[in-house]
Amino acid sequence: MTTCRKTDRCSELAAVSKMASLWTVMSFAFSLLLTPFLMLLLAIIFLASIGKSLGVRRLYIKLLLALFEYGRQNIENVKKKNGIRNPNEDLNVEEECESSTNTERDSTVKSSKTQNGCVSNSVIARSKDLILVPEPEVHNHKNHVDGSNLKNDNETLIDGKEDSLNQKNSFETLKTGFAPISMDYIRSGVEAIIEDEVTSRFEAEELKNWNLLTRTNRYYEFISWKLTFIWMFGFVMRYCFLLPLRIFICFVGVLYLVIVTFLIGFLPNGRIKRWANNQGSLIAFRIMSRSISGMITVHNPEYKPKNSGVCVSNHTSTLDVCILSTQTTFSLIGQRHGGFLGILQRALARASPHIWFERSEVKDREAVAKRLKEHVSDPTNPPILIFPEGTCINNTSVMQFKKGSFEVGSVIYPVAIKYDPRFGDAFWNSSRYSMLQYLYMMMSSWAIVCDVWYLPPMYKKEGESAIDFANRVKSVIARQGGLVDLQWDGQLKRMKPKKEWREKQQEEFSKRLKVE
Repeated sequence: MTTCRKTDRCSELAAVSKMASLWTVMSFAFSLLLTPFLMLLLAIIFLASIGKSLGVRRLYIKLLLALFEYGRQNIENVKKKNGIRNPNEDLNVEEECESSTNTERDSTVKSSKTQNGCVSNSVIARSKDLILVPEPEVHNHKNHVDGSNLKNDNETLIDGKEDSLNQKNSFETLKTGFAPISMDYIRSGVEAIIEDEVTSRFEAEELKNWNLLTRTNRYYEFISWKLTFIWMFGFVMRYCFLLPLRIFICFVGVLYLVIVTFLIGFLPNGRIKRWANNQGSLIAFRIMSRSISGMITVHNPEYKPKNSGVCVSNHTSTLDVCILSTQTTFSLIGQRHGGFLGILQRALARASPHIWFERSEVKDREAVAKRLKEHVSDPTNPPILIFPEGTCINNTSVMQFKKGSFEVGSVIYPVAIKYDPRFGDAFWNSSRYSMLQYLYMMMSSWAIVCDVWYLPPMYKKEGESAIDFANRVKSVIARQGGLVDLQWDGQLKRMKPKKEWREKQQEEFSKRLKVE
């Protein structure tokens, strides 16, 4: 019995020693793999904190562009080999034929193409004179009359100075031409139902070529074995390497922001607190921008806002704040949020003055306007960043600017932001995705590449209304960013048009019919 017990104990000790040795080997191998990963993380965080780069991201972007181009050529070759025609070619031919036969007609292509993407695939062209705008103007009637085919007859009816014979002939001509006129309006209305200028601005921007992401999938990943191999390699690269790396960097950036702002909150108001907030904010947002592989190209940095004032920009997503805050420290104004975004808002409010409001409370809006004037009147406060559109637009257009930001009587610093959709769609559809879902999509994209243009400061002219001033600033931003300048209110994303506005459009429509 004693011998058996000793044998069992020896076998147990041998098994334990084998497990310990195996665990030692596995720990050593894991440390060998983890050490380069940690060194890479520390290097990225350190370079981001000092605002420097080794050029790895630029090389990464060039490699992606080469892969996208190879994928495009591969898809075209497979289509030619299989005898598949590109539907975009047919659309282009139809556009050319239509433009050649209707050279006298002032038309606009609704699916406005941008540098890297387009609003949609459909090509809807309609007369500008048939489109009712949010704020109808009297001169639109005149322009529409001058451009109609019944110009002479209409002028005869409007003047009322011709004899009864001419009036009778004009009336007969108008009756015979009423059907074509009504058909134009019906056609324009049907086209607006199919695709209008508003709802298409709240959908993801479509690409000319596939960027190897399944969220922009056109069933091309299995069109050839070469493209399948590249797509699978990119999938593993994004989800098994880049995504964990980016999540950790984002965690470090948010943790740093929360801790630093908590400590800065204990400092007394003064120069030291402003300096500490400026340095801490820049470092935190630079780290967070690396979590999305942000590649930011800044144009005209001499126009960056340096003193107290109002900085306005077009709005695509919450990333706009992160992108702009890597260059300048801002105070922010916006809707109060909960969840992850609410944590960031409360952390920022500890270190510097910010304005958070509830969009549904009218009384709160009056308080916001008062606080905004008080903020810009203090020269020690940082410039306040405002997105006058009030909602996110899909990187193709600039919609109506709210006039409140332009009534404070302060200098306006315009900024234009344009994202490159080939590497990742930066548009945040807040009605469809939560903040965490959106961040997951951004971190699992290839990268976030954008251009930022700082424009010369603008001032309100003497006798200029706040609405005219807002439209003037909006047009400058749209022109610089290559965006479509629209008059529509972005809040149509969440609510129906007001009854008063519909009645105004009905009255405008009836006037046009009377003139014609």
